[in-house]
Amino acid sequence: MSDGAEKVPDESRSQARRAGDMTMTDRAHQMIESRIVALDLEPGQVLSESQLVEELGIGRTPVREALQRLGAEGLVVVMPRRGVMVSEINIAKQFQLLELRREVERLCAIKAALRATEAERARFAELADKLAASAEARDYEAFMRYDLEFNQAVLAACRNEFIQRSMQRMQGLSRRFWFQNYRVALDLERCANLHADVARKISEGDESGAGEASDKLIDYIYEFTRATL
Repeated sequence: MSDGAEKVPDESRSQARRAGDMTMTDRAHQMIESRIVALDLEPGQVLSESQLVEELGIGRTPVREALQRLGAEGLVVVMPRRGVMVSEINIAKQFQLLELRREVERLCAIKAALRATEAERARFAELADKLAASAEARDYEAFMRYDLEFNQAVLAACRNEFIQRSMQRMQGLSRRFWFQNYRVALDLERCANLHADVARKISEGDESGAGEASDKLIDYIYEFTRATL
């Protein structure tokens, strides 16, 4: 078991710290994204920049920049001179997204298993237990909470800003699809335990095991996606 055995250049560390400092654009992005993911802003809905500025209490420039970022992530469609529309949910695109998620998430899990500190490994072991407990209790709210913590922990532990950026650009579309369909298609016990397996392998510093566990989780997410057809 390593303690961040593969060293990361100091510049990468400083960039990671800077990335953690939330700007007004970051705040606007987070607030709008959360409303889109939760379907409070519905697919096909045309958004008013002025209304968002008023509702969020954030300036026009950060809101505009956040909408441009959301456009790059596929959550909105920016229509020149016509406004901004929340993108439709497209299952064919979800399958395309899963092709990329499989490769990036496997790499992220492997690097997290390699580079996590002892404190992070202890946290992954704790999350594995909590995810397994949420499965046994069939507690959807607990699972969602620990799943979010798990995702954030893996991104931090992989210590690769390019993996982090790739994952972050995919997460909004993935979460929105999941939120739309989990009540009818999710096998909570299986899904939570598969997440727990990834967390446990990372906590053990098992790189190949973490990669294999990640693939099994994506296999299940493919099944979940097909079940929505």
